[in-house]
Amino acid sequence: MSHPFFIVDVFTETKYAGNQLAVVIDDGKLTNSARQAIAREMHFSETTFVSPQPSREGEYLVRIFTPATEIPFAGHPTLGSAFIIQRELIRAPVASLVLLEGVGQIPVTFAGDVVWMKQIPPLFGDALDARAIARTLNIPAESMDARFPIQLVSTGLPFVICPLTTLAAVKQCRPAWEHFPGEKFPKALLVFCPETYQRENQLNARVFVDEVGVAEDPATGSANGCLAGYLVKHNYFGSARIETRVEQGYEIARPSLLFLRAAAQDDTIEINVGGRVELIARGELV
Repeated sequence: MSHPFFIVDVFTETKYAGNQLAVVIDDGKLTNSARQAIAREMHFSETTFVSPQPSREGEYLVRIFTPATEIPFAGHPTLGSAFIIQRELIRAPVASLVLLEGVGQIPVTFAGDVVWMKQIPPLFGDALDARAIARTLNIPAESMDARFPIQLVSTGLPFVICPLTTLAAVKQCRPAWEHFPGEKFPKALLVFCPETYQRENQLNARVFVDEVGVAEDPATGSANGCLAGYLVKHNYFGSARIETRVEQGYEIARPSLLFLRAAAQDDTIEINVGGRVELIARGELV
């Protein structure tokens, strides 16, 4: 039985940049082993499998696979899948959608050419030792921004958020995971700094996800959602509310742009991550 699929670039200003995603229309007849094999064949950081019809509650089921395993949530698969649902399944403009992923409901909205997702509230974990992380990243300990902690944060997928001082330090990072401290932390690191390639952006970031077999990801909505929560919690910009532009992927020739909005509300933080999506190709699995 054939299955239509689409290839999109997510978090990009132009085609052939940002993060690549394959979206497969899945009528539920594929087995999990077949889904995993297709994800390995596509060999992007993620491939999604999207139900062709919404549930009675109006949700579209989206399952997300890396080449190695299924994961409960990821950012660019959420935005790219929502883009394909509107364009290829609904075939009409809509203001919003709800996707049902492993972590639960993910609301998505469309604002012009930007797709936004509301992530679940962040959970903040332990702080990590700066010298151990510097050794893992193969950079001097002095490259760490000592004003802020290195901390585990999750909005569905956990990442270690690591503030650096300069773009030169970010560019120097070459993870050596054998030095990573302990087994209770995921091998998933986001490093960032306030120096950027493009002056209109506020932060530069890189993301390394050895945990799921991705050496370096060009644009990571889930990790940047964690970063948004971190920026608010630690008043990185001196405010409990942020609206910022993050560039990623320049070091691997996939320049990407992510929009972050976050604000402290009562005892939690509301996080929205947005980006643009470009349709690259369509085809059929036979």
